[in-house]
Amino acid sequence: MSDTSSAATRPTTPVLDFWCDLQCPDCRTALEDLRALRARYGDRLEVRLRHFPLEKNKYAFATAQAAEEAAEQGQGWPYVEAVLGRVEELGRKGEPFLVEVARELGLDAEEFDTALIDGRHILIVDADQAEGKALGVTGTPTYVIGGERLDGGKSQEGLRARIEEIADRLLAGQG
Repeated sequence: MSDTSSAATRPTTPVLDFWCDLQCPDCRTALEDLRALRARYGDRLEVRLRHFPLEKNKYAFATAQAAEEAAEQGQGWPYVEAVLGRVEELGRKGEPFLVEVARELGLDAEEFDTALIDGRHILIVDADQAEGKALGVTGTPTYVIGGERLDGGKSQEGLRARIEEIADRLLAGQG
């Protein structure tokens, strides 16, 4: 799931891939850094959500599919932020919670429910997970920028500064 379509059309725009399990409390913690990065760089840095649902999280795979449906309906990041902000509620309520959040954001909840049933976004989630494994992603959150993998997890300390350092270097190399 891409942050901006305009950034994707410019081949020189640096890309930050954010490997995430949307039921992961550590990924929720990473949201503050992502917001700050998106605010600092705007469309000069493409931030892409990449799905890496962990087996230990019962609803992670369904939530990844739901995020793709939200993106298709034009509300990808707001949906991701809403779900990550309420990870515990997701754990208690399960898949009905995913449709509830869609409804709260004004999305087509019936289409959401249908997408979860028919699995139309499974291939995207599977492809992300396979690519993540090939890159050595083993947990979430993990960031990849400029060919460098930065592992998050319980400690996000210093990661944003490292991402900014790499992004600044990549942007300086453009012109």
